[in-house]
Amino acid sequence: MSKNSIKHIKAYEVLDSRGNPTVAAEVTLSNDMRSMAFVPSGASTGKYEAIEKRDIDSSRYFGKGVLEAVDTINTDINLILQGKDPSAIKEIDNLLIESDGTTNKSNFGANAILGVSIACSKVAAQMQNMELYNFIHLKAKEDFDCNITQKLPVPMMNILNGGAHADNPIDFQEFMIQPRGFESFSDSLRSGVEIFQTLKGILKDKNLSTAVGDEGGFAPNLDSPKVALDLIMQSIEKSGYMPGEQVFLCLDVAATEFYKDSIYNMKGMNQEFTSDDMVSYLKDLRSNYPISSIEDGLDQDDWQGWINLTSRIGEDTQVVGDDLFVTNPLRINEGIEKKAANAVLVKLNQIGTLSETINAIQTASSHNFDSIISHRSGETEDSFIADFSVAMGTGQIKTGAPSRSDRVSKYNRLLLIEKQSSLCFG
Repeated sequence: MSKNSIKHIKAYEVLDSRGNPTVAAEVTLSNDMRSMAFVPSGASTGKYEAIEKRDIDSSRYFGKGVLEAVDTINTDINLILQGKDPSAIKEIDNLLIESDGTTNKSNFGANAILGVSIACSKVAAQMQNMELYNFIHLKAKEDFDCNITQKLPVPMMNILNGGAHADNPIDFQEFMIQPRGFESFSDSLRSGVEIFQTLKGILKDKNLSTAVGDEGGFAPNLDSPKVALDLIMQSIEKSGYMPGEQVFLCLDVAATEFYKDSIYNMKGMNQEFTSDDMVSYLKDLRSNYPISSIEDGLDQDDWQGWINLTSRIGEDTQVVGDDLFVTNPLRINEGIEKKAANAVLVKLNQIGTLSETINAIQTASSHNFDSIISHRSGETEDSFIADFSVAMGTGQIKTGAPSRSDRVSKYNRLLLIEKQSSLCFG
């Protein structure tokens, strides 16, 4: 056995940022070098995502335990990968996919497979004495023929929460700021932090809650997207920044969460929209606010709605598919053919391996679709996506508010990368 080959893989049941169990996977090499990865989990998940393996044992963690996924890693996956080269990420991921034998990873579980896939890349970078973002960048170019340039991403910071991420009446899930008009990541981040703290003061002055939701943004009791956007606009201006020039607004509508029987039921506003109504409403918001990006503005199966939205605002607005595409190259290709969006939200655990995620980004970029590297609402202290966003040069990262260590760990990692490198921003 080579000194750089995998000696064994061990998994653990740990907790994510919502206090739910998740998988940690540790890969140890023959020379005893080791690295660990933690797997995130979503709250509003698309029905086409790869499947997490959960125990469904109501006597533990309300049925959300991951002991079966842990056992799968400790037995099946451990045996499959012993003696393999961890730096051969395409070979390792393909072996895991083939051994699982399902289209949605329901046998081993996407959480089990992804934990091992990421841990292998981490220990391989360590083995080669490379920064993780440099190792992934090199592999993407050499093994996946990606024509990419490393760069520090512009943050998309979720500063007001609604939908499935908060206990308030707002139907839309995320109201974000995108500080694009800056020369460096650190200046962009600083402006976002100042706007976030200013918003907190404005909410206090209005006797609104400053408690935070799953992704660190505030979750006040507001009833409409326009009220939320007005508060954010006020916060940007009060912080001394220029909306539409330095700082832009972004929405994650998460429309699938309130779509049923061909109707978008906006309970917070006490209104019901058809698909055409929803497109018109989003276009109206785009016309009245400096919105640069709208994610999941329609249901994951409302293809005609997506086509209409993209045709109406896609020339000057990023139309992002999350539940629509679930980081799956097959669905991304369908969206490209139908002209149903112009950008892809990239979540590693939606597809389940590092290799497939790289393929998804490559598929998008080859057809001039943008990609945004994203966290999940159930996050961990693992900062892998910070390195991944730099490695793939996507230019955008969505990882929550500058609040809660599960979100801030990614921003801090990017700050360190900026200080330790000479990479361009945005």
